[in-house]
Amino acid sequence: MSTAEKILRIAAKGDGVSESGKHVAGAVPGDLLLADGSLEHGPHHIAPACRHFAKCGGCQLQHCDEDALAEFVTSRVVNAASGQGLEPDILAPVYVSPPHSRRRASLHATRAGGRVVLGFREARSHRIVDMAECPVLAPELLALVKPLKTLLAKQKGKFAADIELALAGQGVVLGLKGIEIEGLEATEAMLGFARDNGLARLTLDQGYGAEPLWEPEPVSVSLGGVDVPFPPGAFLQATADGEKVLVAAAREWLGDATSVADLFAGLGTFAFALDGPNTKVLAAEAAREVHLACKSAAARAQRPVHALHRDLFRNPLQPDELNRFDAVLLDPPRAGAKEQVRQLAASTVGRIAYVSCNPSSWSRDAATLVAGGYRLAELRPVGQFRWSTHVELASLFVRS
Repeated sequence: MSTAEKILRIAAKGDGVSESGKHVAGAVPGDLLLADGSLEHGPHHIAPACRHFAKCGGCQLQHCDEDALAEFVTSRVVNAASGQGLEPDILAPVYVSPPHSRRRASLHATRAGGRVVLGFREARSHRIVDMAECPVLAPELLALVKPLKTLLAKQKGKFAADIELALAGQGVVLGLKGIEIEGLEATEAMLGFARDNGLARLTLDQGYGAEPLWEPEPVSVSLGGVDVPFPPGAFLQATADGEKVLVAAAREWLGDATSVADLFAGLGTFAFALDGPNTKVLAAEAAREVHLACKSAAARAQRPVHALHRDLFRNPLQPDELNRFDAVLLDPPRAGAKEQVRQLAASTVGRIAYVSCNPSSWSRDAATLVAGGYRLAELRPVGQFRWSTHVELASLFVRS
């Protein structure tokens, strides 16, 4: 006769894993998998915070309490390292962003059954969950959901809209794609919506890229005390508090360096946090508009940040270029920085702070650095995407 199995951990995609290795949807460590396949909830299993949970694809872990959530984020990072035979000298405590803190989001909208549905997509589906609440989004973003439904209800016929929301220094920026605006009346309706809802910017992409329709004053974000122009579609860390945690790690590890190369620098999230009276920073970035935003902000603020327009995937900094710097800050996209890391491993750079949004690609790159003579001095797990399986980290490598 079969006996109950204890759920031991949560797998990378959010399923609980039992003692025998079975993957069980909706299970949390401490739950019991009974012989009939049902679950007996344990002490770490809680009621989800949102009515859409289990249907909406935005969250996978709302049934986990704080301890289980923190353990999941930590284990994802630690397991990625151990999978490459790596163990940090220091494993720092995990940081998880609180509810209602997400300051950027990608939503979708369409007409279904004669009404507009707007929200995140269902898990593993193109169907849209009609958002009535969201304990993840910042209140400023959530407040736009109902007005957006009203606006999109005026669209004629079928449509499939992509909606980009972000919270900048001047307020919410909204990007719409997949809808058509024709004629003066439709344009005035869009402008009225932007004005009435206090938008900082409204852009519309009708197949030729994002075109600003409304921007009363130039939109910017504050990075390291510098107001940096915020181009449409530019990357922004998911939460302001998560950004502070990552920046604090970079400052702690590299703040005393006299020269730092910030690779995949974006708008300068780390570059402007690391520059100072005794520190010069090179900020290398491939996206032209983003590079120009960083460059203009540095010039206007008279900060010692030199912005370099360079595609580090196709043209990584070579060892002789890297050797001019005391330290490197590396914050690549999800794919990691395979070729750039190969060049770093062949360099004499003393310290590398590697920030990653993908433990898998990070672990591959980390193994290359360690093989090149670096040691993993510290590892800090970060969960900016609360209740999701998306995990980030900050790490410090020191040349042995």
